[in-house]
Formats: sequence, C-alpha cells, structure tokens
Amino acid sequence: MTSRPAPAPRPESDPPGAVTGTSGERSGEEQIAGGGAAGEGITPDRVSVTPDRATPAPPSTDRATADLLDRFLAALRPRLPLLRALWAHGSLAGGDYQQGRSDLDLIAIVDRSCTPDEERQLGELHEALDRTDPLAAKLHCSYLAADETADPAHTHLTWAHRELMRRTVTPVTRRELHTFGRVLHGDTPAALLPPVTDAQLAAFICTDLRDFWRPALEDPELWLQDIWVDLGLLTLARATVTLRDGTLISKGEALAVLGELGAPDEVIADIRNRRYGPAAPPPPPGPARPSDRLTRRADLTRAFLGSALDRTLATYGHNSPAPRG
Repeated sequence: MTSRPAPAPRPESDPPGAVTGTSGERSGEEQIAGGGAAGEGITPDRVSVTPDRATPAPPSTDRATADLLDRFLAALRPRLPLLRALWAHGSLAGGDYQQGRSDLDLIAIVDRSCTPDEERQLGELHEALDRTDPLAAKLHCSYLAADETADPAHTHLTWAHRELMRRTVTPVTRRELHTFGRVLHGDTPAALLPPVTDAQLAAFICTDLRDFWRPALEDPELWLQDIWVDLGLLTLARATVTLRDGTLISKGEALAVLGELGAPDEVIADIRNRRYGPAAPPPPPGPARPSDRLTRRADLTRAFLGSALDRTLATYGHNSPAPRG
C-alpha cells in the first residue's frame, strides 16, 4: 500500500477539519481549529509564543475512545520504533470531543520518513482497527519526520477518511498544538514543532475563507448537505474570532458567535440539535430527494454566508496573499 495525493475537496474534518484539497492543504473545520492565545490579536509580523500547555494526560474521558487510542499507540510503536511523539489536536484536545461524532485528530513525529514497507504496515494497522472498532473510522493521523516539521506547506504521510494520502499540517493545526495540544506519547509540541507567526496564521485563514468557502457558495447542491452547512457556518465563526482577537474557540462556542454575527436562528438551532442533541436515526436506504426544509436551510445559509464572508474578508483580509493566476 502506498500513499497518494489527497483527493478532491470533501467536507468532513480531520479539524476541525474538514475539507481536503488536491494540493494537500486542509480547509474548513480542521483549519479553523486554532488561533492565538486568548486576548492576543493577530498582527502581521509577530510570533505568538503561547506557553505550551501540552502535558501528558489521559487520551479521553470516555472509556471507548481511551481504549482505541491505547490500542493504536501500542500497535504503532513496534511498527515505528523511531516514534518520538504522538499528539492529539482538534476537539479531542480542545474539550469539545463527542464519542462517535467527533474526529480523532492525531499527529505522530518520527525520526525519519517512513519506508514503503512501513507505509504499508501503517495502512494495514489502520484498516485492522477500522474492522474491529467503529470509532476507528474517525481516527486520522499525520506522520511527520522530525527534520520536515518546519515548512507548513510540506506534505506528510496521512491516514484519513480510510485511506493513505499526503497532506500538510496547517498553520492552524500547528498553533493549536502549541496552545493546547495533548501529549499521548513522547515530547511536547514545543520541543519538536516550530511556532507559527501571526502573519502566517491570518494569511492562511483568510485565504481559506476567500479561495475555498466563498466559491463553494456558487454550488447550491453542496448546501443541501448537513456537513457543508455545519462546517461553513462554524468555520466562519471560529475564523472571525481568531482574526479579531486571537482567541481559540470550540465548535460549541462558535454557535453563540454565530448568533452575534446574525446567522439565522433556525439554522443555528438545526446545527446545535444535530451536533449536540440526541443522535438521529439513520436515513432510510435508497436515493433521497431534498425536502423543502433542506432547501430553505440551504438558501438561508448561503445568503448569510455570502455577506458574512465578504464582511470578514474586508475587515481582516488585507494581510492575506492575492489570488494566484
């Protein structure tokens, strides 16, 4: 089994994650998972060195998730004898994790790049976990060689969405790891991962809003899907707060921010109920036709997001790079 470039964009996180572009960069939920420390604004030429709060801790408060991560680490170490660290980011580290709904976003640091045989073994490990544990379908892990951590544009071997690919570890993930990364094994992020400047962070977020989310509004069919509604609105809220004052917020906290930004109340309630309410029954088999409710929700979402993204970019987008081409 060999790695290959990441597939075309698709809307579920690793990150708050979420969408993987053909360039290997991640967009959406995963990208807007982090910002500076609370109370610090994003400025164009400053490195925010937040005291590293990553400390050894139990992987999760729920037993099923903890057991999966214990099994993963125990199986990973003999396959990667040069494993220097394993960290959690995203909701698992940030306190918004929900078993069966949230992704398990991990970063592994190894002394050198994996050989083709080691890549094959890693793929087999993830597939075996997936066959035996339903939570493993949401376990995503990027494998970074210790001498390849400096460049946020560098792509790394990654298991996500049940396949091996190569993609970046974005400035948002890097800032998140330094702010509240959870150490599951080995060294802390401060020891192995260079910090991210505020200019890098702001440019990355604004570019994602401008080049991914704003054009996506031109495709009405996408917004009939729950995941695009959720990630589009939550990404906007989290990005706005990070650009405004450097504060890192969870998806749950982003729901309150959406109200402040003027998002439609019925769409906010819909997101809250699906992500934090009782689990909904699975849809019936067979093709589904969009209901009037979904069509109305899509129209409300697109109308709000279009103007809200434009306002955010007009306010904070002056430091983002100009489009290429």
